[in-house]
Parts: sequence; C-alpha cells; structure tokens
Amino acid sequence: MICVGSFVTPMWVYSSRFYNHNDGADMKKLTVAALAVTTLLSGSAFAHEAGEFFMRAGSATVRPTEGAGGTLGSLGGFSVTNNTQLGLTFTYMATDNIGVELLAASPFRHKVGTATTGDIATVHHLPPTLMAQWYFGDSGSKFRPYIGAGINYTTFFNNDFNDTGEGLGLSDLSLKDSWGVAGQVGLDYLINRDWLLNMSVWYMDIDTTAKYKSGVTTVKDSVRLDPWVFMFSAGYRF
Repeated sequence: MICVGSFVTPMWVYSSRFYNHNDGADMKKLTVAALAVTTLLSGSAFAHEAGEFFMRAGSATVRPTEGAGGTLGSLGGFSVTNNTQLGLTFTYMATDNIGVELLAASPFRHKVGTATTGDIATVHHLPPTLMAQWYFGDSGSKFRPYIGAGINYTTFFNNDFNDTGEGLGLSDLSLKDSWGVAGQVGLDYLINRDWLLNMSVWYMDIDTTAKYKSGVTTVKDSVRLDPWVFMFSAGYRF
C-alpha cells in the first residue's frame, strides 16, 4: 500500500492503470495462432506413420527396354510398343520408414511388329508387383522419397496375330507367364493429412517364351521385355 496523508491506496489501483486488458486478448490470439502453426508443421498434418494405409491411382506407362524383344523365326527381330493404363498402388506402413506395396493396373495392351511387316500381333498382360520399401526422412516430412525392391509376376492373355500376321502363316500365339525381380524409386509429396501426389519408376525383369505356329510347325522363341514403368498419381491415406 501507499500512504498519502491520511489516505491509503492499494497497489493494485496503480497497477491497473498500467495494465491494458487488450494485452491479454492479444496473447490468447498469439497462443492460438502458434498452436495452429505447430499443428500444421507437425507429423499429424504430414505423416507416413506406422500402421497407416494409403492408395494411389494414376497413369502407368509400360515402356519395354530399348533393344527388348526377340526373334520370330524367319521374320527376324521384332519390337513391342509402349502402353499407358490406369495404375494402382496399395501401401501399408509397417514402421515410419518401412512400407509394403502392391502394384496393380488395368490390362496393358502392346502391339508387336517387325521392321518389314509392321504390326503383326497384339498381346495383353498384367504385371502385379509386390515391393518392400524404405522411406527416407521422418514421419513428419512433407516430402518422402523412397526406394524399393521386390518380385514381379506377369501373366499374358488374349494374345493374337492380326490379319497381317495370319497372312504370313502365323497362328495360335501364346506367351508363358513370367516371374522376375523388380526395383523402384519414388517420391511422395504430402498435400495435407489425407491427400498426396506421387511419381515413381519401376524396372521389371520380364522374360517369357512365345509359342506359335508358323504354317504347321510349332515354334518357340524367347522374348525379353524388361520394361521401365513410369507412374504419376494422386493418393489418399486412410
């Protein structure tokens, strides 16, 4: 207290003169803003965390390796065209850095041809691929580059020679299913807690045997595709 003559004045009277009640409101606003920013920057906003599952969907292009192919008897070497279809990946995060991914897609359709005859056949295939992945960075990172290695299984179906191929005496085309190794690199960009953008590349070891008839003779030829697969997609995390 402060004594002035016979008057006694409490200290809080003087203190209140120098305290602006708006300061308390401003501090509350700053605290709320700081908490909001912290939440946005924390792992809860951008996270690949253990136990999380997410799906990606986008365009997947299968591009056979330069020089891939084989020979078609007396026709010599042949080539296989690129093809783009709907690609899907399903990923489960076993830990904050280790993921398990399954690649799926709508059926790919490739034209097979030679330099002298043009297109002579069409083949379809599905290449489901199971990958073990390592994600770099921590669970709160907005950018998550990753690498992966795994196993590819490719099944071929609806394989037919067209009119040009049949005109050359070719018929009864079939291709043997293939097992091989696969490698992968990719990058996730996390837009928010639920959505992400992705780009990824696979290399797949796909070797098969083409069986067909040339006239009345049954022929078997080795075929090497070994494609690069490029995918650009958007993903949703559950």
